Amino acid sequence: MNRGLRTAAGAVLLGGPLLLALAGPLLVDGPAGHGRPFDPAGPLGTDFVGRDVVDQLLLGGRSVVLVALTATALAYLVGVPVGLLAATTRHRLVDELLMRPLDLLLAVPSLLLLILVAATAPRGPATLTMIVALIALPEIARVTRAAALPLAHGTVTEAMRLYRETWWRRAIGYVTVGIRRVLLADAGVRFIGALYLVATASFLGVGVAPDASDWAVMVDRNRTGMFLQPWAVVVPAALIVAMAVGVNLVADQMLAGRRSTVDRDPAEVLR
Repeated sequence: MNRGLRTAAGAVLLGGPLLLALAGPLLVDGPAGHGRPFDPAGPLGTDFVGRDVVDQLLLGGRSVVLVALTATALAYLVGVPVGLLAATTRHRLVDELLMRPLDLLLAVPSLLLLILVAATAPRGPATLTMIVALIALPEIARVTRAAALPLAHGTVTEAMRLYRETWWRRAIGYVTVGIRRVLLADAGVRFIGALYLVATASFLGVGVAPDASDWAVMVDRNRTGMFLQPWAVVVPAALIVAMAVGVNLVADQMLAGRRSTVDRDPAEVLR
């Protein structure tokens, strides 16, 4: 597949579900009526409580997308600075104090954490956002630290230190720019992981009500009628998968079009 076709495919696979998730609620006229459960009549039939599947698809994407995006952004806003500070510090104690608690958090299986939250925390999107961000945070910090270490203690950074450049100029202006390709590639993977965590949490009842208009809930609650009315499961599952594949394709094309800062002349960085 050539680059232009990959770009178009990624834009369609990502943009379609995103547009449906964000604009879909505006296209629904009013409260959904109820008919017979798993009735095949209509464009996509009805769901497990007799609601029109088309309406549920229009209403159900916003919660999944917004929670996954917010959780991923929150995890990066915390994880990247922590990883940068751990990589650029010259004091081993600071590195240990920052990274060892994250290692302990990383040792807890994400599914176990979701189950614990389902049993103890109040249900709602805020709880789900926080727990998904907390699960992603340790890995983001570790990836940032590992990618930043060679640059943070390389010859260019040492030269910048001799020139009395500020930490901000060294860590943000040079190291962060140098690892942006790694962070961009990782962001696509993290967003996909957040999507699947949100879906898993919805199955467990952490994020939303069991009968909520939500793509992940639709897949879980309608699977009992899969052979009677498959569209209520197949279409929301396909939208989640399409969005995940689209994120990776778009990220790949963005990476292919950029040149790594690591390849820049050190003198150019010091100007």
